[in-house]
Amino acid sequence: MRVLRTPDDRFVDLPDFPYPPHHADVASGDGGTLRMAWVEDGPADGPVVLLLHGEPSWSFLYRTMIPVLAAAGLRAVAPDLVGFGRSDKPTEIGDHSFARHVEWVRALAFDVLDLRAVTLVGQDWGGLIGLRLLAEHPDRFVGVVAANTGLPTGERDMPEVWWQFRRAVEKAGAAGRLDVARLVQSGCRTPFTDDVRAAYDAPFPDQDFVAGPRAMPLIVPTRPDDPATEANRAAWATLRTLDVPFVCAFSDGDPITASMEPVLRATMPGAAGREHPTIGGAGHFLQEDAGPALAEVVVDLVRTL
Repeated sequence: MRVLRTPDDRFVDLPDFPYPPHHADVASGDGGTLRMAWVEDGPADGPVVLLLHGEPSWSFLYRTMIPVLAAAGLRAVAPDLVGFGRSDKPTEIGDHSFARHVEWVRALAFDVLDLRAVTLVGQDWGGLIGLRLLAEHPDRFVGVVAANTGLPTGERDMPEVWWQFRRAVEKAGAAGRLDVARLVQSGCRTPFTDDVRAAYDAPFPDQDFVAGPRAMPLIVPTRPDDPATEANRAAWATLRTLDVPFVCAFSDGDPITASMEPVLRATMPGAAGREHPTIGGAGHFLQEDAGPALAEVVVDLVRTL
């Protein structure tokens, strides 16, 4: 596995993101190691909130949520997925698989950080990975906020808008000009300032670094015989039995994931009888459009645990 590491000077003067990075090594899956990065804030002994980002963003996405969570006395932990942010970047699309991403986050969260009594916040791929972790390690979790996410098994077709996104990523990647900041902006209602756009581009100095963003749409299960389907089906079988407090906080402007909210609400025992707020004025990346509002949902849930 050939691995690149984004130079630290790419992350200088990030807007509203003053958190120093932490680093630790996890097994790569091919006999080597990969360095993963995370940021955190809040009291070290506070209730843990694990903030998992998705494609093609990084922990910077949570910059308006972390202060709200920390001020409420929560320990907010926001990793960068392998291939994103300050974490190491395998250079081949084939280096990325659903199983590997689940294992990389598991190793960081549980082996390195030994996080317990965790409230999961998962959006986009953060939810796909996080829901697998919840199913496979339920003793580590006490609550979930699912935001614009799901856990596909390939038995239902993805919406056309998602296929359009996948085709756009494939076409741009093949042409050698994947514009990560533009992809994030396309999923937001809030126009980016130049410094925010630069922050989303920062992890990717050139096209050699973007295998992660190129790979993620390809490893979403889209057929029943997908390599991840069996594990995701097994996860659903367990999730249907877990009475972990579960809140859906989807936005009012994300056609990619809108159909997944009623599935989660109907399936998760811990969702019954709870308020599931709709985050208004937000697109797919609701952390960018309405981060403080989503953070308050998380705070409200943790206070009931």
